[in-house]
This record gives sequence, structure tokens and C-alpha cells, in this order.
Amino acid sequence: MIQSLFILSPTGEILIERHFRGMTPRSVCDHFWERASVSLNHHGGVSTTSTVISSDPMPLYDTVPPIMEIPLDGSEKSIFLFSILKDGLSYLAACPGEIAPLLVIEFLHRVADIFCEYFGSPVDESAIKDNFSTVYQLLEEMVDHGWPLTTEPNALQAMIRPPDVMGKILSVVTGVSSEVSSPKAQSGTLPNIPWRRAGVRHTPNEIYLDIVEEIDAVVDIVGNVISFDVAGSVEIQSKLSGIPDLLLSFKDPSIIDDCSFHPCVRYARYESSNIVSFVPPDGSFTLMRYRVKPNVLNMGFTPPIVCMPSFNYGSENRNDNAEPKGSVDVKLTARSISTLFNMESRKTNVAIEDVSLTIPFPKIVKTANLKVNVGQVLYDEASKVAKWIIGNLDEKMRPELSGEMKLDGGKRPDQNPSLTISWKIPSSSMSGLAVGGLSVTGETYRPYKGVRNIARSGRFFVRCN
Repeated sequence: MIQSLFILSPTGEILIERHFRGMTPRSVCDHFWERASVSLNHHGGVSTTSTVISSDPMPLYDTVPPIMEIPLDGSEKSIFLFSILKDGLSYLAACPGEIAPLLVIEFLHRVADIFCEYFGSPVDESAIKDNFSTVYQLLEEMVDHGWPLTTEPNALQAMIRPPDVMGKILSVVTGVSSEVSSPKAQSGTLPNIPWRRAGVRHTPNEIYLDIVEEIDAVVDIVGNVISFDVAGSVEIQSKLSGIPDLLLSFKDPSIIDDCSFHPCVRYARYESSNIVSFVPPDGSFTLMRYRVKPNVLNMGFTPPIVCMPSFNYGSENRNDNAEPKGSVDVKLTARSISTLFNMESRKTNVAIEDVSLTIPFPKIVKTANLKVNVGQVLYDEASKVAKWIIGNLDEKMRPELSGEMKLDGGKRPDQNPSLTISWKIPSSSMSGLAVGGLSVTGETYRPYKGVRNIARSGRFFVRCN
């Protein structure tokens, strides 16, 4: 069971402290922060000693074990501390004994997601401080004596009203909490279906379904794919009245492997017939997550973008007193042929959207003066990270970044950092997974249904060595 939950700021300050079964000393947070601060990036950037980075958002610190055993002060006993990082905040759960680790980690992720539902994204330090009362009310409903209880947004919103501007003004003027003034909050009861509010009404009735596939890959300097992996999810935006019962089928379900479902899905039906049967929550939610079977990946992967980076650090043997300098040059092109499926065959040329490139410079670089012919480049002097925002990219464009680096000493770094590319291609898919049918029963109306595929980059790295 979970004994205590803490939320730490990007500087290690304890913002939220909630105890469910006895008291956990605050010293466990100090032990955690000592471990995290070893690789802490004090400016919120990427560590210059790390060769693998995330492009957006940038990590606060390098890898910290998600589970740590911490000795208690003045005792031979120890406690297990589970942690996740989201939007710069560290979510910690202290457990005194053995417990299923994925249960606690998934619960922490669910807490962070619920905060996003209530306060908007990103949920940073200011969002927590502005909504202390709501945060503690949510934790009170989500945990029962140390065990996760209510974690569905629709069920929580039936008891605790999400804060809004008018509610905050009203609470300041009248002294009455905005949560108490909500008609939904006054009921204080859970609906019959935990993940769906009772009495939902929409005009018009519509449901949108996105099949989103993320491609993680490592590519070398000449464009050859070293390794790659594909994971997908089915994202739904539901605005349906009443209690609709939906049946979702795929044209080729054999592509799907290692899938997980939202609690609303009848798993036995999928096991027997590969049909996803469910009563959807109201609003946005993830219906299922899956991985693509290896036999599909064996076909190989041709990236839609070619990145050609070049770093030059000048000569190591310098006899003059001039400040050592280097240069950087990065060229991007869109491939005319890719292994991505075009789900709308009538479109021959699909532009690549939201293209950006993140360049973490080595620690010997003091500063860099960069220029681009397409988009804009932002360079952070503190973290020594440049982000090149390109936007849309097609085959005719030839984006190029070039610049000069001022170096601290004349030695060449042991290795160049890996570049990270971010991109998105609508109406495309790596696996070719497509919806075969989506039917609605249990209600008399005929809703509008929209389906689309999206392929996008996950952790997409380009090695520069």
C-alpha cells in the first residue's frame, strides 16, 4: 500500500505532502533529491554530458531509478520510494513494504494526468500552488487508506468541480469554495459506470478516433536505420449522449501485438473475436495502446527525413593565441519514398508537419552563433542546447542550419551528441492498421464519426559520429 505521497518542485521543494497510513519522514525526499541532483540541470535544459535526450519537453535531470530503497533515519528499517517526472515536478510515493511496482508507477502517472485534466497542461509549480485546495481534495478521493480508489476523470468531476476563473473570483468575494457551489459536486456520488458521467447530453452527437503510431529510431550519419520500434495508440474524443455501446473492428487485427486497454473495454470480447466492445467515457481518452508485431517490422523502415549533420572543431594543435573556434552544419531533406503507408491514396505528396530539430552541444562549446534559411533557431546559453523549429517540410525544401562555435580549449570531444528530430505526418501509418467498422448501439441517434491515422516520431535520434 501507499503510505505517503509527495510532489516536489524543480528545485526540490516539497509542494504537496499527503499521508494515508502513518507518517513518512520528509528525509526520504532529501535522499531522493540528493540522488536526482547529481545529474540535475539547474536551468531546465539537457545535461551536456548526456548523449541521449528527449526533444520536448527537456528533462529536468538525467536518469533516476524509478524505485529506490531508502533507509529510515534512526532505524534499521527502510522504505521503498517510487518516482516519476512530469512537467518538471517529481511525484513520489512512499511504500513501507512489498507492493506491485507497476501499480504504484501507473497510479502516479494517473495522478499527473488527472491534474492535467483539471488544471490544463503543463501542470507546473505555479499550477499546483494556485490549486492547493483542489489537489488535496483530488488525492482524498483517489486514495482510500493507501490503495488507489477513484482514478477516472468523469467520476472525479462528478464529485469535485474543476477550477475555473469565475469560481476562483466567487470564492475570493464570497468565501465559498467553488467546488461546493457546483451542482455536480453536491451529489457526491459515483455514477453507475465509474468512467462515465450520468445524464450526458450533447448536440450534435459525434465521435472522433485517431490511430496514432510513434516511431522510435536510431539513425546514423548517412541515413541508415540502426534500430527502430513502433508503438501505437487509439485516441478517442467522444461527445455522445446517453449510454452508447460501441463496437470497433480493424481490417487486419493481426498487426496488433502486446495491447492494453482502457477499463471500459470488454476484454473477453476482444480475446474471442478481435472486436473492441466498450461504453466510452465522455470526452478525450486513450482507448488502447499496442505494439506492432515483429513480422511487420521485419519489412524495414525508411525514415521520411534525411538529416546530414557535420561538426568541425578545428585543429587540436594551435600555436597562436586566437580563441579556438569550430563550425556546425546540418542539412535536412524530405524523402520522396518512405515505408509509411499513405492512408489516403488520392494524395501523392503529403507534407511533413511540425518538424523540429534539437542539437545538444558538447561541454567544450562556450557559445554558438547559428543561422538558418528556413524557420527559426533558438539557442540556450545555459544548457548549450539549440532547437531549430522548421514547421512543415516537403520534398522541394532544403532547410540548412550553419554556424560558428566558440570553444573552451582546443581539444576535440570524445564523441558528438545525438541530434533529436521531431515530426508528424497525417493520414499515414507505419503498420497500415485501419478501422474496419465503428458501430453505435443502445441509442436511437446516428452520430457523426471521424477516423484518421497519424504517424509521428517518438525518440528519433541521429548519431553524428
